[in-house]
Amino acid sequence: MSIFSIGLSGLNAAQVALGTTGNNISNVYTPGYNRQVTVLGEGSSGAQGVQVNDIQRQFNRYVADQLNGATSATSALETYATQVEQIDSLLADKDAGLAPLMQQFFSAMEDLAGAPSDPAARQGVLGSADTLSAQFRAFDSYLQDMQEGINGQIRDEVTQINNATEQLASLNRQITLARAKQGEAPNALLDQRDQLVQELSQRLDVELTVQDGSSYQISLPSGQPLVSGTQAYQLEAVSSANDPQRIVLGYHDPGGGLQILDEEAIKGGSLGGAMRFRAETLDRTQNQIGQLAVSLAVAFNEQHAQGTTLEGQAGGTFFDIGQPRVFSNNSNKGSAEVSASFDNDNIAALTAADYTVTVVDADGSPPKFDIIRKDTGKALDSSDVSYDVASGELSFAGVKIGIDDPAKLATGDRFEVQPVRRAAGGFACAIDDPDEIAAGLGGGSGDNENALAMQKLQDKLLVGGSATFSQAYASLVSDVGNRTNVVQVNLAAQQGLSEQLRAVQQSESGVNLDEEAANLIRYQQYYQANAKVIDTGTAVVDTILGLRS
Repeated sequence: MSIFSIGLSGLNAAQVALGTTGNNISNVYTPGYNRQVTVLGEGSSGAQGVQVNDIQRQFNRYVADQLNGATSATSALETYATQVEQIDSLLADKDAGLAPLMQQFFSAMEDLAGAPSDPAARQGVLGSADTLSAQFRAFDSYLQDMQEGINGQIRDEVTQINNATEQLASLNRQITLARAKQGEAPNALLDQRDQLVQELSQRLDVELTVQDGSSYQISLPSGQPLVSGTQAYQLEAVSSANDPQRIVLGYHDPGGGLQILDEEAIKGGSLGGAMRFRAETLDRTQNQIGQLAVSLAVAFNEQHAQGTTLEGQAGGTFFDIGQPRVFSNNSNKGSAEVSASFDNDNIAALTAADYTVTVVDADGSPPKFDIIRKDTGKALDSSDVSYDVASGELSFAGVKIGIDDPAKLATGDRFEVQPVRRAAGGFACAIDDPDEIAAGLGGGSGDNENALAMQKLQDKLLVGGSATFSQAYASLVSDVGNRTNVVQVNLAAQQGLSEQLRAVQQSESGVNLDEEAANLIRYQQYYQANAKVIDTGTAVVDTILGLRS
């Protein structure tokens, strides 16, 4: 190879290196861009110039996987924290919370006991009862809006996830074709694919494996593939078979079937954070508010019914309350219709939990049921469950499940029972006339015995048989507050880990403008030196030609 060819190879190499450096500089702020390096090697014919062996991406798969995992966990905690902080602020508000309103209500009842025939005292009781019940309904409405918000977020996240998996499958195809055609790595496409994986990790936790050295396979933590080569598999937001008002995840498997994923299957990303918040905090809080509302209403109604009004009539219902809800599973084979009501004789057994009732023997006499408390996953003891053959009522945990025709039950039928989930939404004062307050026990206008008894209800352990109304609400506020603190602490730690991993990634894959500026000077000198080689070769040839002349 002549000196001209050697110099020319150097010029070409310098141009490629300068182009790579310029590309790095121009993409310094491009999301997902990985710094590229020109790899030079000796000419293939021996010490005969230089050649460009490769333009390599500075990409570390191990660090990227670690960062994606940390990003997924951080995103989940950020979503959880945003939601739980809203509930914490709502419940802990000293002015808008239930604690001061319950105190005002019982203070008004105490005033009534002091002047049972005073119209102002009676009106004060109704006013405070209306305010208290309105706040219960407002809390229920706020929490139900959050439930609807979670449903909407799940739908949005599923749409974005499906878009990302389709793009990943398309990029797998493009990268395979580019490698086959060019014989080298298409760095821009690889950057786009890795950026998509990172964005996908912000929405849910996924498992990434590399097939055949180049094609990505993306799977759910439970193993179902979302992307396999050039094929993408879709998620779908569907109504729960147990509760039609609840959106859950469905997965379209390779066989074309729709699998309903367990709600605990997705834990990472904003999708996992939203679903985890709903299962751990939102459902529980809504149930606790409902349990408190029911315990207060039932106890007060029972005591009020024992008294008499100013006109000597028996006391009627003081508070209306929302009733338990029960849903038949969509896959039930039987056609029995079910209803739910409170078991006022066993209201102390009421819990802030939902239940799954499964018919394990429809042909038994009586039918046999398996009842699972959903928040603990434990089955109720048979001693805590009763079935009335005459009425067809199944009783447990302070509720009664009415079955219109037990003969229509089928073994395997399932029912979702929510005893108190929406009870607070129906909480209201049932009395409009102050004279209808049953303050006495039949002794005339000055009789205050029942007013005293109703006022003393605030000190009895009527919530779950273990807490007063104030204690139950304080426990609820403390529970949410502790959960908020735990999530915030975990989020701070996870954010720190993510920042560390991001720094490690940037140190290896990120563009450093100072370094690239130095490379520009270095490769410019390299170019000039090779140009000098060619210039020197020209001078030598000119000298030789001059000698011949």
